[in-house]
Amino acid sequence: MAEPRNRYSTVSLLFHWGIALAVLAQVLLIAASDASDGQPAAREFVGAHKALGLTILVATLARIGWRLANPAIPLPPGTPGWQKIAARANHVAFYVVLIGLPLGGWAASSAGGRDIDYFGLFNWPLLPLPLDRDLAGQFMDAHRAGVKLLYVLLALHVLAALKHQFLDRDNVLHRMIPLIPRRP
Repeated sequence: MAEPRNRYSTVSLLFHWGIALAVLAQVLLIAASDASDGQPAAREFVGAHKALGLTILVATLARIGWRLANPAIPLPPGTPGWQKIAARANHVAFYVVLIGLPLGGWAASSAGGRDIDYFGLFNWPLLPLPLDRDLAGQFMDAHRAGVKLLYVLLALHVLAALKHQFLDRDNVLHRMIPLIPRRP
């Protein structure tokens, strides 16, 4: 009988940490834009934010495809059922938000008639939405609410990982962070 996997694949690790770093960069880009409000750099930061958001959308869709072909490692035996359900719900909510946020931003740009320059390579096509500032504002409001939900999901995710590492001591964190040694 084959020994169960105890680490995620390199591809899974690259998706996880690549998207995590991209999300962090998104936060920093908007903070930089806010800090340089009214300056030409503010527009550049927002442009990079939009392009990176669409990159997160594509990477998340690819990650879902990878995940469907390569199921997650089961949680350790003895993990209570409610924790398994909570972990699954958090991961599904992450996918929904990581798709919904870029779609909301894309829709806001489209309804506002604002081009999306994809890192200077080409203009990302806008969605076929009516030009309507109020509609664009509604999409942005939903986008901001989604960011708050993302922060809650992230906090729960990190707290659960720390709980597994320091309270349960069950090697769950080792599976996603290659530098953490496996406990016997």
